[in-house]
Amino acid sequence: MLRKASLSIVGVMITEAPRPARRRRHGQELESALLTAAWDELVETGYARMTMESVARRAATSEPVLYRRWPNKDQLVLAAMEHQRDANPITLPDTGALRSDLLAELTLVGEARAASYAIAAATAFAGLTADTGLTPAQVREKIMGGQPRPPVRPIYQRAHDRGEIDLARIPVAVLEMPFDLMRQHLLLDLKPPPAARITSIVDELFLPLASLYQAGG
Repeated sequence: MLRKASLSIVGVMITEAPRPARRRRHGQELESALLTAAWDELVETGYARMTMESVARRAATSEPVLYRRWPNKDQLVLAAMEHQRDANPITLPDTGALRSDLLAELTLVGEARAASYAIAAATAFAGLTADTGLTPAQVREKIMGGQPRPPVRPIYQRAHDRGEIDLARIPVAVLEMPFDLMRQHLLLDLKPPPAARITSIVDELFLPLASLYQAGG
């Protein structure tokens, strides 16, 4: 005979274990789970196929829960990227010299971002440009930049304090050039630059330009 709570077979009583009640998530815990689900959906399916419905299903919640926080997919994607970046901060090196600092930082950034972040950024770039009305430069800054940077990167401020460079003489465009080239490589190749490419950026491009401006050229 069928039963609701138990079943007797050949004199053996089998009792169903009660199902654990689903714990409701709230506040920061819920938002973190939603953004993680959005990130995973973006990486696995791409921007075009990602929907609010698919994210809600992955997060085991409902679409209204998402819409109460983000009005559309674009805002959710940008928030998921920022959450992923903030959850995986990069510890900046301090080797005691500008050249070795740059080599180490560019290597760390490439390795940390390339595995999944560059994939997600590349799949979202075209869609975000079309759907948000932002320029490519604005989308790139939102994807790769996150929180506003300090006026001077710590790596350059330390070099200035050591007397290696004079920040008043070197244009911001030159200081940002190694990092701009790194971002370009990640977005185009979806993998970290090889060590030889990083060394070339530092030794053949940045340091000669910085020395030229340092000397007043």
